[in-house]
Amino acid sequence: MTADKYDILKQYFGYTSFREGQEQAVDALLAGQDVLGIMPTGAGKSLCYQIPTLLLDGITLVISPLISLMKDQVNALVQQGVSAAYLNRSLTEAQYHKALANAANGQYKIIYVAPERLESASFLRFALHADISLVAVDEAHCVSQWGQDFRPSYLNINKFIARLHDRPIIGAFTATATDEVKSDIVRLLNLHHPAVVTTGFDRPNLFFSVMKPKNKSETLLKLIRERSNQSGVVYCSTRKKVEEVCELLNRSGVQATRYHAGLDDAERAGNQDDFVYDRKSVMVATNAFGMGIDKSDVRFVIHYNMPKNIESYYQEAGRAGRDGEEADCILLYSKADVSTCRYFIENTEDNESLSPEQREFFKKREEERLKQMVLYCTTGTCLRGYMLKYFGDAHKKSCGKCSNCLTEFETVDVTVEAQKILSCIIRTGQNYGAKMVTDVLRGVPSERIQRARLDRQSTFGIMKDVRAFEIQYIIEKLEEQEYIQSVGAGKPVLRVTELSYPVLRGNADVKIRKARQQKSKTVDREIKAVNSELFEALKVVRLYYAKKKGVPAFVIFSDAALTDMCRVMPTTDQQFLSVSGVGRNKLEQYGEAFMRVIREYDKKA
Repeated sequence: MTADKYDILKQYFGYTSFREGQEQAVDALLAGQDVLGIMPTGAGKSLCYQIPTLLLDGITLVISPLISLMKDQVNALVQQGVSAAYLNRSLTEAQYHKALANAANGQYKIIYVAPERLESASFLRFALHADISLVAVDEAHCVSQWGQDFRPSYLNINKFIARLHDRPIIGAFTATATDEVKSDIVRLLNLHHPAVVTTGFDRPNLFFSVMKPKNKSETLLKLIRERSNQSGVVYCSTRKKVEEVCELLNRSGVQATRYHAGLDDAERAGNQDDFVYDRKSVMVATNAFGMGIDKSDVRFVIHYNMPKNIESYYQEAGRAGRDGEEADCILLYSKADVSTCRYFIENTEDNESLSPEQREFFKKREEERLKQMVLYCTTGTCLRGYMLKYFGDAHKKSCGKCSNCLTEFETVDVTVEAQKILSCIIRTGQNYGAKMVTDVLRGVPSERIQRARLDRQSTFGIMKDVRAFEIQYIIEKLEEQEYIQSVGAGKPVLRVTELSYPVLRGNADVKIRKARQQKSKTVDREIKAVNSELFEALKVVRLYYAKKKGVPAFVIFSDAALTDMCRVMPTTDQQFLSVSGVGRNKLEQYGEAFMRVIREYDKKA
């Protein structure tokens, strides 16, 4: 009997049904149609091309810039009984030629390859004689100069495909893409009338939170101690901050390692392996880390600094909870982060392929994206809803699962305070930032204020009884409601907008939402409440096999699979096969060992 997509889904991957969008993409590729898939991290994009691979006659090439993803996915496929290999710079020359010879002999069904490798004469000789039925382009947004991760090597993909004797089916996949980026992907990869599969951006298992701590270091330590023995990533905006935070965590007894572009390749690879193989629980990194990391059991992502746009934040935060289990995404916001982001925008190395007009447009667009990121950090509305609206997705008014939705707000009339702030900005010449304006309003007799004679302004000291953070909060809200705007890079200054003049004349009121109190976060972690002892026992067995096979623990079974074992309590082969993520190959390799633990637990219970 010929296998179909459902047989493959269960036999190799252990699932009985497809997630949203997967089946549509699989069906299109099997019908010979190109596909453009925009699906969030954790939505299962890889299955969209892995299942057709096992049903089509030829081999599949997966083009990816991510060495770590190639390694992890090949490990996982081999564990599932699929012949797979990767070809990238992590291999020695001897290993590369050996793998290429094996590929030429038809030993692999799916081959992962870096885009730079497409230009290699030896690889091209192989490809010209191979039966390539499908080319899957991962992280397809990298082909667009408007994407946040443009890579020039992606522009060679279409040239490579054009040199093949028979054009294969092409599937292009990415987690985020604006309309402009989508158009670039279709055009630059020369997709033929592609089926466009776009799933919602919502990740219901993720809890989103924005905090504005007075002391980030103390807050970070508290958050990580509350999540001891869990895997997590801490993102910092600069290499220097990565070093400082990693040292802080290690000094405080946290098993942390680091990752940034200033480290040599060997150390980066070693540190990444320490994290992926659970030798270190926390990775402190710049945005150079994480794209394509297939570690499914990351339980938290904390941003020590704010990213420069929502696309980057969504992608980085989305590395939490890829297994579908509950995970936290926490952003520690400060005004200083905004200045750092502006500095990066102003000092980004220009793309030589862009005209001066395009470069100016690019910077203005980056400023607008930064503004939307700041508004995310300062809004009093639902954080999940804010992001979904940004990406054009439908959303509820309240998700009940973010820090804002768990906070009780009250609406406060701050018209008088707003008039004082707006007046101060104008009377000081619209030449100063939020801190200076705050100091003038509070009557701080600093040397800088006296030197600029701002202590002689009529607005000097008119809010001396108001705390600094309260004034700055109102300034944030005035900016959010577009009464004022920050202008300039590095140390931006505040300027009023046309909306402010009716307020100053007394013809308009200003109201803001202020937090009253925050409800305690309640998350339904079923496995923590039930069978936690069994869950830990199963983790021990998983770790034993992971070390024996030399693969990360999640490659053996994800946390979600262990959770399902605790729910199903399988003691027979058929029951074990009903566990989510268990296919025939994994049953044969590990079923008896895991069921033995379950039987022993069941006797004691």
